[in-house]
Amino acid sequence: MLAAMSSRPPAGEAGSELPGRGAADACPGALRLHAADDGHLARVRIPGGLLTDRQALVLADAAAELGDGQLETTSRGNVQLRGLAADSGLELGRRLRAAGLLPSDTHERVRNIVASPGAGLDGLGFADVQGWVRELDAALCASDVAAGLSGKFLFALDDGRGDVAALDADVTLIAVAGGGALLRLGRARTARVVPAGGEVAAALAAAVEFLGVADGAWHVREVSSLALGREPIPGFGGRPVGVGLLPGAGRLSAGSAQFPAPLGSATESLCVGLPFGRVTVAQWRLMASVGRELRVTPWRSVVLPGVGAEVLAELGAAGLRVSGESAWAGASACTGAPGCGKSVADVRRDAAAALDGMAAGGLPVHWSGCERRCGHPSGVWVDVLATGPEGYRVAGGASFVDVTREEMAAAVAEARRTK
Repeated sequence: MLAAMSSRPPAGEAGSELPGRGAADACPGALRLHAADDGHLARVRIPGGLLTDRQALVLADAAAELGDGQLETTSRGNVQLRGLAADSGLELGRRLRAAGLLPSDTHERVRNIVASPGAGLDGLGFADVQGWVRELDAALCASDVAAGLSGKFLFALDDGRGDVAALDADVTLIAVAGGGALLRLGRARTARVVPAGGEVAAALAAAVEFLGVADGAWHVREVSSLALGREPIPGFGGRPVGVGLLPGAGRLSAGSAQFPAPLGSATESLCVGLPFGRVTVAQWRLMASVGRELRVTPWRSVVLPGVGAEVLAELGAAGLRVSGESAWAGASACTGAPGCGKSVADVRRDAAAALDGMAAGGLPVHWSGCERRCGHPSGVWVDVLATGPEGYRVAGGASFVDVTREEMAAAVAEARRTK
């Protein structure tokens, strides 16, 4: 029996994140394109995953007219366009500015903000974190110092349900009953108590404090000199991930119900799963057509506020995931070959074939084409690493098994049943 995989590779292993980095942060953005084997890639930051239908259609048009006709969502709720020409950055920037998606050229890569996507829709939560998103985004763009953050630095704004608090963000705000929040830095199990009205200012101040001691580090967890809080996080206990401040929380978290089914009785809304986070322009436009707002989640899904179950059949017919009763729940994969030159296998093709015949349920699972494990989930997950065009290593902790591509599905199914 295979053990479950932690999201933190052992020190010295490829993919480890260590302090004192020697290389500059080359994280792609909307203006700084990344050269991939399938063309150039642009990553558009979408703070809180919040998009109006008009903004969503601007992204669809850019993918159709400048890229390969598809859109990808990331583990931080951002959107990527692939297959771009090397000189398309200027035109893409013009379109994004006109749509309000690029408020600051100098800050565009540091606007990494995730927020509880079900906030205000299902009756859970203690705060309007969507308001926090807008306030924090504006504060980041107004701060000259904040422009120095890495493109990988992450803020998480949790409304108290404990979903995005489980993502190991650099700065996490967790709303509490009665107003105010807990401010957690990195993976600390203690937090600062922040009074109501000061939440966003405290989060930005923590990021600025980090920059003062970063010394080349990209993440808070890579430094030890920050003044961490003294208050234990309620409900956190000794668990490595999650907060769970509210009963019944986590309906949109990785490995749980990240697929449609109405989110709750407060407001009719749906959560639609995107296979490996990648959809066609037509699928994206369909989602934009049924609602006035899209909320891109960090779990390769999109929340459609105010959209009822009557559109599920149409969404499903278009190839979107409309049921959580599937092995695809909690499954993710990197780009793989042929899009990424570092990948040794077409992991999305192989993962899809394995998932289509697999029973529903079990631990999250992530397929990687190389040891960088791009886009892997937080917490506990099954690691499926390509070792060549026809081979995989299915691993968890210190336990692993090397299998052929044909044997991989059975090994993954067994590993996902591990508790």
